[in-house]
Amino acid sequence: MMKKAENIIVGISIGDLNGIGSEVVLKTFEDTRMLELCTPVIFANVKILSFVRKNFESTVALHGIDRLDQIVVGKVNVFNLWKEGIDLNLGTNDEKVGEYAIKSFVAATKALKDGEIDVLVTAPINKYNIQSESFKFPGHTDYLNQELEGDALMLMVQDNLRVGLLTDHIPLNEVASHLTEELIFKKIETIKQTLIQDFSINKPKIAVLGLNPHCGDGGVIGTEEDTVLKPALKKLFEKGTLVFGPFAADGFFGSNQYEKYDAIIATYHDQGLIPFKTLSFGNGVNYTAGLNKIRTSPDHGTAYDIAGKNKADYNSFKEAVYLAIDIYNSRNEYGEISQKPLKTKEKQL
Repeated sequence: MMKKAENIIVGISIGDLNGIGSEVVLKTFEDTRMLELCTPVIFANVKILSFVRKNFESTVALHGIDRLDQIVVGKVNVFNLWKEGIDLNLGTNDEKVGEYAIKSFVAATKALKDGEIDVLVTAPINKYNIQSESFKFPGHTDYLNQELEGDALMLMVQDNLRVGLLTDHIPLNEVASHLTEELIFKKIETIKQTLIQDFSINKPKIAVLGLNPHCGDGGVIGTEEDTVLKPALKKLFEKGTLVFGPFAADGFFGSNQYEKYDAIIATYHDQGLIPFKTLSFGNGVNYTAGLNKIRTSPDHGTAYDIAGKNKADYNSFKEAVYLAIDIYNSRNEYGEISQKPLKTKEKQL
């Protein structure tokens, strides 16, 4: 049974309160039409968000709740995860504020696992001030990969442009050693299934970029394309996956080649994210594909340099909310179709 739009509960972890996260969250829901698409619940504290709201002269009405069973549809709910006040110094790195960012994220993840929220949208954190004895993860994705079912894959999305990564947060000098046939099979299968169930693309076409300049120029500038990438992609193609490449990365985006494919897989972080962020004009979304639950986030960080100055662009966060809702609906439709395949009439003898 499909949920009504406004009954889709969007959980929001507040991120680093000294950054722009709370600003973009509040600006997103100033538009009351958003409440016709979903019901947000922000994991934070209503007093501190009221303080932030006054600072930006925001008009958004906040509804404080102390338990998740008190969520009111059609309101911007704030789940009071803590009661004490926090000293904010906008635009600065503060380990204490980092603790509250993780407190919000961990609680929101638990609510997602427990089905108390339908999707999770995370505001930006500072990866340096979140580390502690109880939280030793580079960021959101690694923790979600541990807590949820499936294999997480970072997929950057903006309209029909979707860029995934074979390797993500590892040093550049380790990328080649991580490229194995097993990794390629796993990541491409994840992307393929994501495109089918989350984006309603029945026969997705996937492009893969080469690791070396000019795809190694026949082994002159590197051999990974010939020894690892091409054989793995050939096997996948022969098994029915519409995967193409490897393509030389330098001209792939500039020549608009990317428009022919439903997703592009880069071999390492910057190879994929530099062209994506250049093309997406601040409207890009980071989607954690491959998991049994849905999480999205804006494609920017805490932006300390403009925090508290009422200059933050909230479009990427708003797009993250839209995408989470769209994927939630696509998954439900896919689930219904999978459970009720079309019956073909038997021929009458």
